[in-house]
Amino acid sequence: MLILLIASVFPVLIFMYLIYLRDTIKEPLSTLFRAFFAGILSVVLAVILGLVISPIGEFLKESAMGYSFFNAFITAGLIEEFSKFLLLYLFIWKHKNFDQNYDGIIYAVFASLGFALVENILYVFQGGLSTAIMRAVLAVPGHGFFAVIMGYYFSLAKFNHNQQRSLLLIQAIMIPALIHGSYDFCLMYMSHENSNILLSLLLLIAFTVLVIGFWRLGFKKIKKHIQKDKELGVFE
Repeated sequence: MLILLIASVFPVLIFMYLIYLRDTIKEPLSTLFRAFFAGILSVVLAVILGLVISPIGEFLKESAMGYSFFNAFITAGLIEEFSKFLLLYLFIWKHKNFDQNYDGIIYAVFASLGFALVENILYVFQGGLSTAIMRAVLAVPGHGFFAVIMGYYFSLAKFNHNQQRSLLLIQAIMIPALIHGSYDFCLMYMSHENSNILLSLLLLIAFTVLVIGFWRLGFKKIKKHIQKDKELGVFE
């Protein structure tokens, strides 16, 4: 039991620590916990919204394509990322410590990994250590890098005071939702009992390319905001 709990928590803590290390002016732990707690609360909203639309998923259950698409892009992608974003916005948007470009990324990551921690515990306690290893390699970094993209646009919106702010906030939801949905669609379709073998092989290749792609994109967005803060003189 204790081993499963450690296996659930450890990869989340490691990812948060690595993101925290890159911050040029360290955020107060109280504010980071605030973002993390917002992510935990977002699980409740995601579950409620998921239950509301679950009858649609049941209707599509026999179709590998329809069922996988709905659960990946709507239930996982859109609902989960919207829930994280909404709680992040409510808890962090007007906070006084949100004063750097990189802050949007670090707060979004802590919120997203609050969500991932709850999800991790539930899945790992059900599936055991093999599930813990798979999620440590794929799911936790996935949630982390989806959040990097969200935080990137979240910060752009925060420090952009013209008419583009609303568009940037929409991008902060929709771009992570599309990446998240694409990521989950590959896995869900391949695991569906009615899936096509050839398409599953193609999706396996697409999944590999996607994972490499969002890792590279995530690091690129991190570097952009850190560089922007340095150019503005916001560094130690």
